[in-house]
Amino acid sequence: MAPSFPADVVAAIATAPGAGAIAIVRLSGAGAFAVADRIFRCSAPPPSQRPAGTFVHGQAVAPASGEILDDALLLIFRAPHSFTGEDSAEIQCHGGSQAARRVLQALLAAGARQAEPGEFTKRAFLNGKLDLTQAEAVLDLIQARSERAARLATAQLEDALGRRIRTLYDSLLAIAADVESMLDFPDDELPQSVPNNIVSRMYVVSDEIDALLSTWQEGRILREGARVVIAGAPNVGKSTLLNLLAGRDRAIVSPHPGTTRDTIEEPISLQGYPLEIVDTAGLRDAPCEIEQEGIRRTRRALADADLCICLVDVSQDMTAAERDFIASRDPQKLLVLLNKTDLGQRIQPGDFHGIDALAVSLKTASDLDRISSAIIKKVVHKQTGSESDNCAISERQRKSLLLALDDVTNCIRLLKTNLESDFLPAATHARSALDQIGFIFGKNCTEDMLDSIFSRFCVGK
Repeated sequence: MAPSFPADVVAAIATAPGAGAIAIVRLSGAGAFAVADRIFRCSAPPPSQRPAGTFVHGQAVAPASGEILDDALLLIFRAPHSFTGEDSAEIQCHGGSQAARRVLQALLAAGARQAEPGEFTKRAFLNGKLDLTQAEAVLDLIQARSERAARLATAQLEDALGRRIRTLYDSLLAIAADVESMLDFPDDELPQSVPNNIVSRMYVVSDEIDALLSTWQEGRILREGARVVIAGAPNVGKSTLLNLLAGRDRAIVSPHPGTTRDTIEEPISLQGYPLEIVDTAGLRDAPCEIEQEGIRRTRRALADADLCICLVDVSQDMTAAERDFIASRDPQKLLVLLNKTDLGQRIQPGDFHGIDALAVSLKTASDLDRISSAIIKKVVHKQTGSESDNCAISERQRKSLLLALDDVTNCIRLLKTNLESDFLPAATHARSALDQIGFIFGKNCTEDMLDSIFSRFCVGK
């Protein structure tokens, strides 16, 4: 079922709760200005008769009693030149919870309806102001936890991802049409060059899907953050590393073993990526019950980590326990830091075959940039500073791309047989891939799918 277009007027508070200089109440829909006329008192003419772009000073009043609720400004946006593509207005009143709440209640009493989460952005999508990748970028921008996340969301709001997806869709549409045209030719009349040409074009599509899929890990980290656990024996520099990464004395540093007995978590932004850094108790045969519990918590933290940073004191020989711990970790999720090089170096990075290892000294901050780059390379799966495409797909987009890639792969396999009996299933796979790519930017989305997407937005956006 195709999504329905809204016809009623919706209203919501658009600013965050709490004290502030101003609060904004939004209003959108075909009858928005008629509703505004009922609750906004100003010099003639009334809001409904004023041109787009007007700022009107007046008073918000209760529609039934005429009670003055607040001095306010009203901004007028006429369709289609508004965020939603509809007649819209914004009322700027004094900040704080009460003034905005009273204005909203007045709008609802005057005929508006309380907006659902994300409904303003949903209306923008339904009215063709945004495609679905841009609508989701709005949410990404609101929820951005780092400068890099905000920049990427802004690029996708400017259609960086949408353009690539629509180009991919157009390529698949042409290919699907050509595959279906093959069904009109008897097997003995179809030149071999026709399916060969289509297969070549399908490989180009497959490569582009692979390229987009490769951005998912970065997108996941930017949206969700990465959990990085610092582990190692006592007194190898774990708390020192946490403090360096956090830029402050977050954990107590002491020469006495067992100082850190519980996990210490610190949210940071590292080279534009949001991370949760976890300092842990030193791994050893602990002499007391409290420290033993800390070590158990360390192992639990390691179980859900995106990256384990294992610190080793290179001024000493490695213990069997350290070697066993390193061998037990997934090399893809492990970075070994060989600390205390200023005290001598009995262990070399080359000693760790197939494992990323870095020789450092945490005594000063001079190695911090090298450590930061190594961490980001491990969690994002790319070199730092690489921002060539300005695209990072979401989990929803990833699922559609994976399904499309499966269809493309099957279509290629069937076409390569050059058997007439395989052309129809090849055409079916081509159309299925086309549908999956279309879903990414919002083509043929169902009402339920849209409700699921926009329900993650805040009310008022």
